[in-house]
Formats: sequence, C-alpha cells, structure tokens
Amino acid sequence: MNLILRNFLYVTATFIFSLGAFAQPPKIDPAPAIGELYIAKDDGTGNAGEASIDFVTTDVPLYCVVLLNVTGKVTVKMNLIAVSVPGVRAETKVVTTTFTTRENQNRVNFSGHPDGKWAAGKYRADIYINNEFAEKLDFEIRRTIPPVKAVSDFQPKPIQNSIPPAKKQNR
Repeated sequence: MNLILRNFLYVTATFIFSLGAFAQPPKIDPAPAIGELYIAKDDGTGNAGEASIDFVTTDVPLYCVVLLNVTGKVTVKMNLIAVSVPGVRAETKVVTTTFTTRENQNRVNFSGHPDGKWAAGKYRADIYINNEFAEKLDFEIRRTIPPVKAVSDFQPKPIQNSIPPAKKQNR
C-alpha cells in the first residue's frame, strides 16, 4: 500500500509541475526591423532612384536602401559582399559602412561605387541592425553590351551571276 501511495503522489506531483510549462505565455517574435530592402540606381540627381533588379557595370553609384520598421535610434550596418565575381575571392567584403539613425528616422541610403566601373558578377548586401544580422539581398551586375552602330550609307551591290546564260539552240 505504501508503494501505491508513493507512486500516486509521484505521478500527481509530476502532473502538477508539468502544468507550469503550459501556463507560460507564447513567445511572440518581434516584427522584423527591416520593412523593405532594395538596390537602386542613381536617379540622375545624386540620389537613390526606384528599386531595380537590372544592373550593368556602368551603373555607378548603386544605392542600398533600407526602410526600417523602427523609429528609435538604431545602428544600421551594410556589408557589400562579392559572392561570385571573376578575379575576386568569393565572399570578399567590397564595402562596409555603418549609419546610426536619429529618433523618427526610418530610411537609410547606403551608396557604393568602385574606381571606374563595377566588375560583372554576383553580389550580396548583408544588413545588420544594432550588430545583429537582419537581412540579406542578392543581386547581379551584368556586363555592359556596347550598342550596335547603325549603317548609314549602305548600298547594295549587284550580285554577279556565276552561271553563264544558256545559249540559244538553232533548229
């Protein structure tokens, strides 16, 4: 009987203590700190233009635009990584820059430009908020295709017929 009572108390105590695990409030993930992240070309006035996914080596500078979901003071860091660029070791940091926002500031524009043109290849922007990784954005820069020159003074030449005309037969 003593053994039955002891087992009953053990099971009851285990059940009661395990209820505490279910009583914990569910963990709610905070809203992401970044609302929008995109790469943009220059708008012609020295500012970031609209979001784009089509870049060529002559698009200098490029802008990484970070729209934040937070309005308090935060430090935003961008690492621009050469993922797969001929002549550059994979995962090389091309540009690293940091900006600290002020209260009620929710937009950060990072800009980057090489000496001359970009090297064609695949790149990635890694974004950190207060030294915590937040988001990444992969993009590609393609080689510039030179325009085809229009031919302005083309004159067709007559084709020389290599088959002699047939001779007339007299009958």
